[in-house]
Amino acid sequence: MTDTDTANGHPPRLTRLAFHGPLSETRANNLVQRLTRTNPTTVLDIGCGWGELMLRVLAEAPDATGVGIDVKAEDLARGRRNAEARGLAQRVEFIEESAIGTARGPADLVLCVGASQALSTARTPDHTTEALLELRRLVTDGGRVLLGEGFWQRTPTSAELSGMWPEAAVTDHYDLATLLDLVVAAGFRPEWTETANLDEWEEFESAYQADKETWLAQNPGHPLAAETREDLDRHRAQWMSYRGVLGLAYLTLVPAV
Repeated sequence: MTDTDTANGHPPRLTRLAFHGPLSETRANNLVQRLTRTNPTTVLDIGCGWGELMLRVLAEAPDATGVGIDVKAEDLARGRRNAEARGLAQRVEFIEESAIGTARGPADLVLCVGASQALSTARTPDHTTEALLELRRLVTDGGRVLLGEGFWQRTPTSAELSGMWPEAAVTDHYDLATLLDLVVAAGFRPEWTETANLDEWEEFESAYQADKETWLAQNPGHPLAAETREDLDRHRAQWMSYRGVLGLAYLTLVPAV
């Protein structure tokens, strides 16, 4: 949603989010320090959205250039604006295209945070295996991959699944141990394994809804109010069903040679 859209009375979109996922400032800073330790000169961000983490990597690695690919034009436009504001526009491209079979690699650092589905046409959870093989193809030997991938913290109950996304199933995700086994089988070694905590999830989910919740409270009679209310209530119910059940792993991966 652009500033013009908001001015015209539409609810704002995701302005409270720095990252499009459960990622705290502390964890982000630690990730950037770890990922730039190998002095990457090329960065590829798969399903980048507005590319906040990539921009922070580029700020910390002044010799690096970056490419972010996504299919959402409005997010890419936000990334370009942020890059311009931070003096990084000459070192980064935001490209609107599919990541399936991308020829944008190999890169010294590949970011794929919550976007493994962008690398595969397979159904979940089989897409994870295909995505890992693609990530191995897209990273240089001696480089790094940051994979942000969902996993079940515990097996969800039938009642919990019924409240999640449409047709949610136990088979939609692996547990963390299985996910790490798949990482190794795809040709990586896990340098660092960490998972989003409850505070990060709550900050993300609250910020994800906050703009629209505030707008709805102030515009109950707006023509878009009923649709917005339905969307918000549905998402909140889904969150309450996967809260404490769905996890997100941040895996720093080293390609095995």
